[in-house]
Amino acid sequence: MRMTRSRAVWLGLLLPVAAWAEDVPEVQPVEEERRARATAWRSLMRLDATTWALLPSAGIGSNEGFLQVEPTLILDGGAEFGLNLGAPVRLRLWGGGEDTGLVRREDWDSLSDFGQVVRGLKLGSDNAPVGVWFGGLESYSLLSGHLVRRYSNRSNPDYHPAGGFLTGTLGPLYTQAFAWDVLGARLMGAEVALDVQHVLFGPPREPGRYTLALSAVHDWGRAGGRAPSLTLAHVDGTAVVVVRPGFEAHLIAGWGGRPGAGGAWGAVVGAGADALTPTLDMRLRLEVRRQHGGFRQGFFGPDYELARFQAAGPERVPLAEAPFPDGYSAHGEAEVGWDAVRYGGLSKHLKLSLGVEAFSWGRFDVDGRVAVQLFARSLEVVLKGLGVGMGQPGARYLGAAEVRWRFLGGKLSALGTGGTLLFPTSEGTLRPGAFASVGLGVDNAR
Repeated sequence: MRMTRSRAVWLGLLLPVAAWAEDVPEVQPVEEERRARATAWRSLMRLDATTWALLPSAGIGSNEGFLQVEPTLILDGGAEFGLNLGAPVRLRLWGGGEDTGLVRREDWDSLSDFGQVVRGLKLGSDNAPVGVWFGGLESYSLLSGHLVRRYSNRSNPDYHPAGGFLTGTLGPLYTQAFAWDVLGARLMGAEVALDVQHVLFGPPREPGRYTLALSAVHDWGRAGGRAPSLTLAHVDGTAVVVVRPGFEAHLIAGWGGRPGAGGAWGAVVGAGADALTPTLDMRLRLEVRRQHGGFRQGFFGPDYELARFQAAGPERVPLAEAPFPDGYSAHGEAEVGWDAVRYGGLSKHLKLSLGVEAFSWGRFDVDGRVAVQLFARSLEVVLKGLGVGMGQPGARYLGAAEVRWRFLGGKLSALGTGGTLLFPTSEGTLRPGAFASVGLGVDNAR
């Protein structure tokens, strides 16, 4: 894998800016179109107003209803700049008891919650020596992905931090450092990759073909609810063995552990492929992993913000203290984006993200998200799901769906969402619930 592995994160910064409202452009030279799109500024102003209901599960909790008003402002300045501002404000309509206020308190009861106003701020790109990014993170992986894999810092419905990361290139070194909550002491870490070919033979024509990388991650566990702290580290080697126009294939090997915890280690070998065409962006990876002493690859994964309070399984203890059997696993991942007209940003007819891991002792984990645009982009459907610890007692399941239908030339839209949630409690347990929302939106794209 080349050193531009953060490309998917940059592309995921902004919502599609009125792609559904664009006419198909006249045919022109590819380079001319690319330059025009890179320098053009676009903007989107949107206001969604919906009813948002929290529903109790198994008799736990109370039925609460809100009027949710969600303003959005997007400025897209091309490859080097992007800004996405907005947050849902939930005004109580019913439920919650006598001591509750007009605005849902859990959405704004900590300093970290104010980070949700910044959905995305991008300064720089993969082609710049330094790049900075802030905002919410969905399905994020730290470079090699063997410590932080498909992580989301918004899995906890009462914790809305803004994360941030910095990328930098200096000679043969490529670095990415991150903080999952820039306003609180939480998950932080970095990975440094060394271009071995650059060190031995000077600047190569194809940078990043042979790399050695070191990553380390620490969770202080002090924001978004108290949880045990821990530190993990990993060493990785990557070799790009096939390079063709629009295609790469690479081999991976690595070893990691938990400093201070004797006998906690893991090893991994695997292969991956990237394909990029004007209409398709596809990344595939398959790995075989070995876990020992409680360590596992992808420890900070899609379920982590919930599992740090209570891991999936019968023990009902935090993930940092939960036993994890020694054994092997097979891990597969696919990221696919396709658009019939052209591929760019989040404007695409199909976006699929899927991760699956099967363990030798009978456990099975899966998480995925699929979004499709239909009927000249006037209808968008999003489905996502998470299953952790399947095949074992105490398995965890979460799911959600969203539909947006644009009409009157795309200026108005009807939308509906629904799904299941898990709320961390002060006792360190997880309270199940569900949500449903319907409403209207209006926007003005330029």
